[in-house]
Amino acid sequence: MARTLAAGGVTDEDVFQNFYGYGLFTGGLGLHIGAERIGATVVPISGGLTRRQVQVMEDFGTTAIGGTPSYTLVVAEAAAEAGIDLRSRMKVRVGFFGAEPWTDGMRREIEERFGLEAFDLYGLTEVIGPGVSAECSVHQGLHINEDHFYPEVIDPDTSVRLPDGQVGELVLTCLTREALPLLRYRTRDRVALVHDACPCGRSSVRMQRVRGRTDDMLIVRGVNVFPTQIEQILLTYPGLTSNYQIIVDRQRDQLDELEVWVEVDEMLHRQGSQVTSSLQATVTEDLRQALGVHAHVLLVEPHHLPRSEGKVKRVIDRRQLTG
Repeated sequence: MARTLAAGGVTDEDVFQNFYGYGLFTGGLGLHIGAERIGATVVPISGGLTRRQVQVMEDFGTTAIGGTPSYTLVVAEAAAEAGIDLRSRMKVRVGFFGAEPWTDGMRREIEERFGLEAFDLYGLTEVIGPGVSAECSVHQGLHINEDHFYPEVIDPDTSVRLPDGQVGELVLTCLTREALPLLRYRTRDRVALVHDACPCGRSSVRMQRVRGRTDDMLIVRGVNVFPTQIEQILLTYPGLTSNYQIIVDRQRDQLDELEVWVEVDEMLHRQGSQVTSSLQATVTEDLRQALGVHAHVLLVEPHHLPRSEGKVKRVIDRRQLTG
């Protein structure tokens, strides 16, 4: 993790505020130790106490943050509710985010709210936690630490290795781990590999940002649907927030039903039901065109959906309950 943070410009002069959970979750300790290796001051606040996060950020002069993208936006939301402009009052310049798939739209929202440069990082508990790969300042893929991990991408159905640039399931072999070395471990994460040299000068293989997980895929009326596809469309609309939930249901002996609940921001909410109803119809049609299946879109008021201090639960599949 020290490599990851250094690639993002963190030095011994920075104050790193860690939103990731500690305890049994590997994210918190991984970033904490990495920041200490560099010599940065670490604020080990973890998740929760969201309003206090904002106060601590100001009191300690935080310059770098790390956490899940979804919880980072919860912190930004708490600041906005308190009338605090993060860009003008805080010193945060870089952030390191991972542990869940996030789209370019979510990245832009984080960068705009905090006034920071966002870096994607990747890891998984079974292998090492955070530190398998991370972005450099060029932001053209995540550099894999090849001295510790040998990466492959396979077809998840046939297990055949795929060429560069083709999306499949990431498989990792640990090269230096001693207590629990893993050989060709199937991560379930959907990525593509790139071996071309990076403009930053590093020669290590890069992986494109995680597109989702093979086990996240929903099959709705025979159509493959990934939550990230839906998020990409939602975040193209001003007034829609990154707080959304996907619900799949099936009444007995009936076809699958797909619902997408998404919160609107305060400004759109104040414009009234006529405006939101029109936008709701537009988004519904855009999703139908993109997914190839009808999704019933519901635009709900701010703070209607639950918040998470860690990985957010985007999908509720009720078909597992109804059979």
